[in-house]
Amino acid sequence: MAVSFATVRQLAGAFPGVSEALCYGTPTLYAGKTILARLWEDGETLALKVPLELREGYLQADPDTFFLTDHYRTSPMMLVHLPSVEQHVLQPLIEQAWRMIVPTRQRMAYDQARQQ
Repeated sequence: MAVSFATVRQLAGAFPGVSEALCYGTPTLYAGKTILARLWEDGETLALKVPLELREGYLQADPDTFFLTDHYRTSPMMLVHLPSVEQHVLQPLIEQAWRMIVPTRQRMAYDQARQQ
């Protein structure tokens, strides 16, 4: 089932410090002042932060869902085709992106609160 940006917003909003603003005229989610994810102008593509060392695995595993353009080849981002990604696949990717960005203290506080 296709994922909408409203779902992306909801998933990302579960993490502390996530906010939304416009970037290049499209909705963009931030963790602090760093971009976590940005909806492309087509309304179907999400640019999502991802560790470079893991990105190739996603691209090879499902090239219909995860892909790159030349613009993103050197940055820790990948593109996600929202109509073909499942929510249960996207949720851990959003969490991974959030964990990449936020300070260690914030990650630890979040993890500790979840264990209680």
